[in-house]
Amino acid sequence: MSDQLPFTGERFTPECVREIWYEHWHRYAFARRLAVGRRVLDAACGEGYGSAMLSSVAADVVGIDIDAAAVAHARSRYAALPRLRYECGDATSLPFADGSFDLVVSFETLEHLAAQEQLLQGFARVLADDGVLVISSPDKRTYSELAGFRNEFHVRELYREELLALLRPHFPSIRLYGQKLLFQSAIWSLDGAPATSEALTAQRSDETVQPGLAHAPMYYVAVCARRECPADLPDLSVFGDDQESVYAHYNHEIRKNISAGARIAELEAELERSRAQPASAPVRDWRWWRRNR
Repeated sequence: MSDQLPFTGERFTPECVREIWYEHWHRYAFARRLAVGRRVLDAACGEGYGSAMLSSVAADVVGIDIDAAAVAHARSRYAALPRLRYECGDATSLPFADGSFDLVVSFETLEHLAAQEQLLQGFARVLADDGVLVISSPDKRTYSELAGFRNEFHVRELYREELLALLRPHFPSIRLYGQKLLFQSAIWSLDGAPATSEALTAQRSDETVQPGLAHAPMYYVAVCARRECPADLPDLSVFGDDQESVYAHYNHEIRKNISAGARIAELEAELERSRAQPASAPVRDWRWWRRNR
């Protein structure tokens, strides 16, 4: 079996790069703190990379996906990892007993399904009374309407209030996060001091600075519980890779465009100079052409 699952556009694979890699890995990295020592279900686990990440800290992880080929791939690729198993099944009809898990994660699943209420009912059922759900879904306004984009694999995307209305009957306590890939100037402590965070957004129109990140989210990430949400959740989570691949690609493309622009300007200048110069060949009248036919 190949060590890579083909990328079809429907589900993420770890071989994807840059923006999509950041978005998907960040969600699991964000949920990882909640998985420590817990029984975890990764619903619609796809390729299995996220379940594998959570298994490094969890007591037990089950990844479930409706695609048998994806499950077979995950079982093969991550076979050496302990406390981890993959099962083939429908996330809207979970084959687990009530209260089987302390944490359920389900990222970019909701919008692929028509049976969204059934999905949430199942998550609430298999969670322990003090369990936590972490779920993500794109914001319909930003992801599709403003971008003029249609994802052929999405059945029903949700606006913010629609998402909250779907979650609240099952999970009275919700902490909602926005997620979006951003280019920011970062200032961080290098002296090992206790971590605190600050986010600022400049208003270019009047040159004021406001607290918080005043950007329209591309995705929502909701932490949900029947009791109180965990108290130690961060206000801000920042994620990247050590090669800064998104910024490196952006910088490379910008430099290519600058170089191309400079070359175009040179060619345009040469063209203008050639147009301004008198023709070097003598002008012949029709009789010259007749004699030299």
